[in-house]
Amino acid sequence: MKIETRAVHAGRKPEAGTRDVTPAIHLSTTFHKADDGSLPGGFLYSRTDNPNRAALEEALASLEEGEAALAFSSGNAATLALLHALAPGDHIIAGEDVFYGTAILIHTLASWGLKHSFVNMQDLSAVERAVTPATRLIWVETPSNPLLHVTDIAAIAAIAQKANALLACDNTWATPLLQRPLQGLGADVVMHSVTKYLSGHSDVLSGALVFKYTGTLFEKVRSIQRDGGAVPSPFECWLTLRGLQTFPYRVRAQSAGAQRIAEFLSRQPKAKIEAVHYPGLPSHPGHKIASAQMSGFGGMMSIQVKGGQAEAFKLVSGLKLFSHATSLGSTHSLIEHRASVEGANTRSPANLLRLSIGLEHPDDLIDDLEQALKNL
Repeated sequence: MKIETRAVHAGRKPEAGTRDVTPAIHLSTTFHKADDGSLPGGFLYSRTDNPNRAALEEALASLEEGEAALAFSSGNAATLALLHALAPGDHIIAGEDVFYGTAILIHTLASWGLKHSFVNMQDLSAVERAVTPATRLIWVETPSNPLLHVTDIAAIAAIAQKANALLACDNTWATPLLQRPLQGLGADVVMHSVTKYLSGHSDVLSGALVFKYTGTLFEKVRSIQRDGGAVPSPFECWLTLRGLQTFPYRVRAQSAGAQRIAEFLSRQPKAKIEAVHYPGLPSHPGHKIASAQMSGFGGMMSIQVKGGQAEAFKLVSGLKLFSHATSLGSTHSLIEHRASVEGANTRSPANLLRLSIGLEHPDDLIDDLEQALKNL
């Protein structure tokens, strides 16, 4: 089935008895056992499993075409669970521009012996040089947050395979509609901040890992999920399944709008917008690789306003349709100054703004940007 069909049907089964078309929300934390102690319904306690979470995990595995998925209370919780499955002394390679929350987790786990290297993922020779006998995981994020660097997933997969290491890919920005790391590109695990495009309405906090194959790693991470309890609530799982039904159409429209807006911004005088970072532009350094491994370029971009932080905030203050807020992937357009969010250790330029293009008509968003640019 095509992804649009799977987004509607995966994880949804008629309820026994009532035969609901829309799944019920199972808020119970515990479930009746049979007289002999067995579990006729298949569920014991909501930390370890829940009908809504099981349905969501089935749907997410289907969308990424993986064998199984695990849902978590946030994208960071999902990332942390995978990192916790490694052992002290193991070595991780990650991009030097990886999402700052991921970098924080990796740095934090150094205290119990997890080693790491941050490298330029676009420089394959640098990745190869970073490999050690202890390398167990290579983590890629493409396009990257917030500079939208594009990593050649298949090329990194070849390096990981040679090193007998796992390849994990943060596919949050691309989504399974635009990029399939597990299918043909060589990744072993995909991570999603489900909060973003998959749920798509800024009303869910959740994350997920999707595994190409089940086995020792999957079972270890599942134990961490169930024993640690960093799981989404039944209602959040239900809301995500609701949002998944429209996500292919949302992402397709957001990508089309972002392309038009990126082209508009790239035509602005350098005295106002000195750089536009969007892989759909032929001038983007990663355009060729993105065209090969993605079926579209996504709804995210970043721009660098001529000047510094004050000039960037001046542009933000003049906008009427873009919400000045963090996060991304929702129906409404967002804009954010990343350096001030990330703090003292940020790698984001002081004049950089990250834009998440929503479902407003691109003409209206362009008009909004155009009137705000007049203030610069």
